[in-house]
Amino acid sequence: MADNDVTSSSPAANQNPNSDHTVDPNANDSETSIDSIAQQLQDGITLSKRHKFWESQPVGQFKDAGNPNLLEGPIEPPTPLSEVKQQPYNLPGPYEWITCDMDTKEMCSEVYSLLTNNYVEDDENMFRFNYSKDFLQWALRPPGYYRSWHIGVRVKLSKKLVAFVTGVPAKIRVKDTIVDMAEINFLCVHKKLRSKRLAPVMIKEVTRRVHLENIWQATYTAGVVLPTPISTCQYWHRSLNPKKLIDVGFSRLGSRMTMSRTIKLYKLPDSPITPGFRKMELRDVPAVTRLLRGYLKQFIVAPDFDEKDVEHWLLPKEDVVDSYLVESSETHAVTDFCSFYTLPSTVIGNQNYSILKAAYSYYNVSTKTPLLQLMNDALIEAKKKGYDVFNALNVMENEVFLKELKFGPGDGQLQYYLYNYRLNQTLRPSDLGLVLL
Repeated sequence: MADNDVTSSSPAANQNPNSDHTVDPNANDSETSIDSIAQQLQDGITLSKRHKFWESQPVGQFKDAGNPNLLEGPIEPPTPLSEVKQQPYNLPGPYEWITCDMDTKEMCSEVYSLLTNNYVEDDENMFRFNYSKDFLQWALRPPGYYRSWHIGVRVKLSKKLVAFVTGVPAKIRVKDTIVDMAEINFLCVHKKLRSKRLAPVMIKEVTRRVHLENIWQATYTAGVVLPTPISTCQYWHRSLNPKKLIDVGFSRLGSRMTMSRTIKLYKLPDSPITPGFRKMELRDVPAVTRLLRGYLKQFIVAPDFDEKDVEHWLLPKEDVVDSYLVESSETHAVTDFCSFYTLPSTVIGNQNYSILKAAYSYYNVSTKTPLLQLMNDALIEAKKKGYDVFNALNVMENEVFLKELKFGPGDGQLQYYLYNYRLNQTLRPSDLGLVLL
């Protein structure tokens, strides 16, 4: 994490990826409700250790949990744009703000280097996220993106990039209201500067720049509990290359299990079994958009995608995002869809392996093909493409296939947050139709 008092907005922040460290599959029920989290924090944490920064922000507060008198929706009204702070927040003397132009190879390389060496690690410091340059350009340049929301901090003398935070615009539906939001992500501070308290000022600065575009709400995720999650989700891991996962310490050989039996346990067919299962193409964008929009209507919080969004986020890009669909041989209608994105991790301190190639479940829609069968085909494709592990959150309808397809629960939990928007209920993971990179 960049800073334990603020969010890193990353998929598996502060999470131990060892899939043999199991948790209670019902751990997201009442015992981890916001009410109980709030009570535990109020009872067990001294005032000096509470989240002073977040307690000053327009976010749900633990003390307000369960208060039916608070209105849902924006916590603070928009400020007239003329009253939004026009100048950047002050940084400590040796540092300066820059706007990162992710169109250039040079800037992309600098950001890649900072994240590769300083971004989220697991608790045991064995793995660190390794976002590729192509992935970063994809993640940070969706339709209508603002370059000014790609924010860096340099050392004035050396010009070295030492901190980074981003936002991208998104339309998010909360219940029946479509809200213009910023998705905040990639908060990263160089390891040697964690004591400088750069992260809170970076959050304030990205908030200021978002406000300048007349956008007042945001969404983000973190592996730590801050005021106040709208939902608590969990990652599950499915071994595709169990020998490598065991060799690098990602998972362990089960009791009374041999390596050969473990490999056999996770073996997959050589090719998908669903008739009409194929890779998504540009001509499929309208059909996939209709399918996805119809599916996402059932969730309390979900993106409001149009065709431009679907083309950007879901059209396959090698080693970035993979998407497949099922086309009826009779009607040629697109009936089902599945996708995953690529997020490798650097393997730290292992003599034999340097990279763990991981696929992350993205958006999946089942109308004719059972979801279990559809996702098994996705696993087969990921295995064919050389992935070592397939990860999935228990959001949307993913619980249907996790245990059946031999996913194991991870240690950490992922918290979802809304900024300047109140929901008067704690959402189950299955109420969420949103996946943040």
